[in-house]
Amino acid sequence: MFRGTELGRLLWPLSSLLSGVGLLIVGVGLLFSVVGLRAGLANFSGLTLGLVMSAYFAGFVLGTYVGPMIIRRVGHIRAFAAMASVASTMPILHALWIDPWFWGLLRLITGVCLVGLYIVVESWLNALAPNQHRGKVFAAYMSVNFVALALGQWLILVGDRLGFVPFAMVSVLFSFALLPITLTPVSQPTPVEAPSFSLRTLYLASPLGVAVAFASGLLNGTFYSMGALYAVGVGLTDAGVAAFMAATILGGAIFQWPVGHYSDSHDRRSVLLWVCLGAATLAGVAFVLPALNVGWLVCVGLLYGGLVFTVYGLGVAHVNDVIDSSRLLEFTSGLLLVHGVGAAVGPVLAGGVMDQFGPSSLMVFFSVVLVLLALYTLKRIGAAPPVPDAAKADYVVMGSGSQAVLQMDPRDTSEGSTPPSPPVSPTQSP
Repeated sequence: MFRGTELGRLLWPLSSLLSGVGLLIVGVGLLFSVVGLRAGLANFSGLTLGLVMSAYFAGFVLGTYVGPMIIRRVGHIRAFAAMASVASTMPILHALWIDPWFWGLLRLITGVCLVGLYIVVESWLNALAPNQHRGKVFAAYMSVNFVALALGQWLILVGDRLGFVPFAMVSVLFSFALLPITLTPVSQPTPVEAPSFSLRTLYLASPLGVAVAFASGLLNGTFYSMGALYAVGVGLTDAGVAAFMAATILGGAIFQWPVGHYSDSHDRRSVLLWVCLGAATLAGVAFVLPALNVGWLVCVGLLYGGLVFTVYGLGVAHVNDVIDSSRLLEFTSGLLLVHGVGAAVGPVLAGGVMDQFGPSSLMVFFSVVLVLLALYTLKRIGAAPPVPDAAKADYVVMGSGSQAVLQMDPRDTSEGSTPPSPPVSPTQSP
């Protein structure tokens, strides 16, 4: 059907890049759950596990600066080969020596390498995607992210989940992911610059946007890091853990579009307020439910994920509503870094809470973060009027990645496709 068209000629390289990154993210999703479960068996405290898991997100933030430096120095191909080689080794080393300090170092290196790989792959995707199909490629990439993360959870059921097998599977997945990527005839893209932004400028443009990015990092980073340990702690079987984690992630993929579409025609801050309150309520239900019927946690997880994974996208959309659209890439890169810092802090805080009050208190932690964000959102609603509908841009599904993929955001009008929306005065920043 696409033969002879521009998109048709790019179908194979695009599909090979997407399938490669899909395999890579399946391995990432599996590794998160396996590390949490194996650490629980090794009697790591919640705080210790939180620190180990936070090291990954710290490496992710560090990699946004280190990765572009390496790429500029040796080029995309060599940088990709080096970081892929190191990344595929890290899971095996986890199994060889179970020690929190060693694991923390491995997680840090893994975070640095994976964000470097994301930068290379996303740069290639961005270079391949024609401007008129940029939004479709962006949407496909985000869909692959969510589906692959969910699929990774089910692989804990393969082999001995607490032995060598799952770590070996992650290494194999990382290695296989390189085949479709390295065999794709993709031209060398323009090197990606390390993000440069002013937190003060970002905060003045949208205090709420910064708060949302940080809070969503706290929530999402903690869920990926501690969710499996919570599920085991409240009595779920191996299959139950996989189902709970996968349902929560898929809920985020399914609900983002209707919630985001609804926010396009309403005050996003009000939508965010009700999303936070709804997710906080569901987290409270997940706190008390194990004592009544633990089997219903999967359904609660589906609904909770459907709300909480929209929080970051709503924050980015709100910021895009109130800034000059020609600066979208600058501001969204800043928000991604704030999100990463929150993801690095969250598991440590949640781990300490779980040590004191038990695994189920993870949901109390989520409820507290969501209620605090809801209260701050309510404050911002009273501080400034809503953004006029004429100045609003469409909601776009957002997920993890590097600053390179943000160049494919269909709202980016730096190419001059649409006129920029008027900036909001810092004195009335929503």
